[in-house]
Amino acid sequence: MRRRSLRLRLAAAGALAVVAALALAGFALSLLFETHVERRAVAELSVHLDQLVAGLERDAAGRLVAARPLADPRFATPLSGLYWQVSEPEASAGEPLLASRSLWDEVLRLPQDELSDGMLHVHRLPGPAGQRLLVLERRVSLPARLGGTAMRVAVALDRAELEQAVQAFLRDLAAYLGLLALALILAGWLQLAVGLRPLRRVGRRVAAVRSGAAARLGDDFPTEVLPLAVEVDSLIAAREAEVARAGARAADLAHGLKTPLQALIGEAARLRARGETAAADGIEEIAAAMRRNVDRELARTRSALRAPAASCDAAAVLARVAAVVARTPEGSRLAWRSDAEAGLRARIDADDLTEVLGALVENAARHARSEIALAVARVGEAVVVTIRDDGPGIAADQLDRLLDRGARLESGGHGLGLAIARELVEAAGGALGLADGRPGLEVRVSLPAAPGQGAQPSGRPPA
Repeated sequence: MRRRSLRLRLAAAGALAVVAALALAGFALSLLFETHVERRAVAELSVHLDQLVAGLERDAAGRLVAARPLADPRFATPLSGLYWQVSEPEASAGEPLLASRSLWDEVLRLPQDELSDGMLHVHRLPGPAGQRLLVLERRVSLPARLGGTAMRVAVALDRAELEQAVQAFLRDLAAYLGLLALALILAGWLQLAVGLRPLRRVGRRVAAVRSGAAARLGDDFPTEVLPLAVEVDSLIAAREAEVARAGARAADLAHGLKTPLQALIGEAARLRARGETAAADGIEEIAAAMRRNVDRELARTRSALRAPAASCDAAAVLARVAAVVARTPEGSRLAWRSDAEAGLRARIDADDLTEVLGALVENAARHARSEIALAVARVGEAVVVTIRDDGPGIAADQLDRLLDRGARLESGGHGLGLAIARELVEAAGGALGLADGRPGLEVRVSLPAAPGQGAQPSGRPPA
């Protein structure tokens, strides 16, 4: 199922990791940018503070004044967000000695902290109209000509400007991070495609082994995948050895049974010679049933031991079988029609296909009235052999019964010897089907096409 796809799970995990990493990176960058913007703001406030301190003078009445106004016009605009204030060290509230016009009638309420001369303190304080201020404060000692007293000088900036800069940076950063996330996810998908390619090769090799196009997976795989290929090849070799041993045992058993069967048939002949016909018939019937079973097991064993890559020209095999049957007494009285496409190779051993078609063609010749039609055609990915006679046919319900698993296919009014044939066809990965032609019976053998043949259009083979 698609939801169990390793590629999708790895891609989803990679995408989540990329998004999480970029989100964390974006958060860290926003903090760094905010720190950088605040540092720049403190540097600018320090410049304003130096200008303010340098411009302090005493007027004719001895009052402290800012003789040189600061250049930034926001200091003269009420509640502009940029303020300065000069107060005495002991005063943390109330009226300052001097303040910018932008403060209007507000006061910067500085915290009561210990400052040495020249030391800078940075505060985050509430300001006018609910503003949140970044405040830079310094304690300065005035020169003797200005009275030699200590003063607290502060310059403040509305933090909204800094936050707007950070938000603008985040908006720009989000677009770039989104593009970067897309690029990284696509790169991760490409990496997965390249990284999982050896697994797809393993799948193709396994399919080739299963279809008979190859005997082993091989060893031309990356280091990480090679152990899997080696183990699969070892498993294939072990299975082949086991099948070979089982086949040898089955063959020995079958051949061992043939001698007792011959002895039974000989005993039946002696009984018949003494006039005990009923007993002889019973023994011969039992011996014939046992021989059929032995022949079936031998055919199944031979089929299992065939090379996986076995293939043959279906039309050539059918032509040889038809030529042999046409010379028999039953076949010589019939007309033979053939519409076989040459060169179509089926994935089955030639001897197995000869045995299959031999049984089917012999049955057709036995029951045909005057004609047998043969055909070989490519239908999709299969090679289909069709054998049709013009005999009496067989009812559809009997066809179904004949094809039921475990049924005796040799029984019935048509006398079909299909048991071994069907075993061999199914062992090759094909199927055997029957259809009532009325008159006649159509037998269709569908076998997998051998690898390496071009694709053919699907269609019904000629009857």
